[in-house]
Order: sequence, then structure tokens, then C-alpha cells
Amino acid sequence: MNRFTQALLIIIGTVFVALGILGIFLPLLPTTPFLLLGASCYVKGSEQLYNWLIHNRFLGEYIKNYREKKGIPMKAKLLAISMLWTTMSYTLIFIVSNTYMKALLLFIAVVVTWHVASQKNLEQVIEEEETQEQEGIEREEN
Repeated sequence: MNRFTQALLIIIGTVFVALGILGIFLPLLPTTPFLLLGASCYVKGSEQLYNWLIHNRFLGEYIKNYREKKGIPMKAKLLAISMLWTTMSYTLIFIVSNTYMKALLLFIAVVVTWHVASQKNLEQVIEEEETQEQEGIEREEN
């Protein structure tokens, strides 16, 4: 791969990672998809940046849990939904006056809430995995 393409992938990957970080704090901006896009750019553009992202103590878990289809921690779900509705309520009451725009924003908030709430709870998935492991150990002992 030539240096220009590599530099371009690093720049684009960094933009995606930055958007992913913003998504942690801004409820309507998704975190995981942007981090995944950043990781995919880094994997081809910079092995060092890819490893940093995957092993980052804050961001790496988003990618790892998504890749392994584990779910979202309940605390993160509650925080995301409460931040979504706090900012959305403020926006609907004080910022937006157009009725159609309010309806659109309300629809988006409902869909995002449904999406977040419908994701598996990470704690339940871990508990189920531990139970399955324990049952496997018990079967092996018998």
C-alpha cells in the first residue's frame, strides 16, 4: 500500500474514532459503528493505531463486545437512554418550534430508545456464559 493511501486511511480512521468518542456523550450519535469504522481503517492503515484502539481501556470494550455479540452493560443502556431523553426533551421544548420537526425528532428518539433497550444486557450474557461453563465442568466431573 502506498503512503498516500495509508495516510488517508489513518486520517479517515481518526475522524471516525473522534465521532465515536463524541457519540459517548451525544445520544443521537452512535458510538460503536464509528469505532468499528475507525478500527477497519486502522487495520489497513496503521497496525499500531489499530492495536491502540482495540486495547484502549475505554474504547476497546465497545468493539470487543460488538464483535463477540455480547451486548451493552445495563448502566450504559440506562445512561444512554436517560441522556437521549434529557437532551431530546430540552430540544423539543426550547429549541425546535416546527411541529413536523418535533414529530421527526420524537420518532427518532423512540426508535433509538427501542434499539438500545432491545440490545442484550452484557451482565446477563456473562452470567449465562458462566452458568454454561459451570454446567460443563459439572458434567465433566460426573
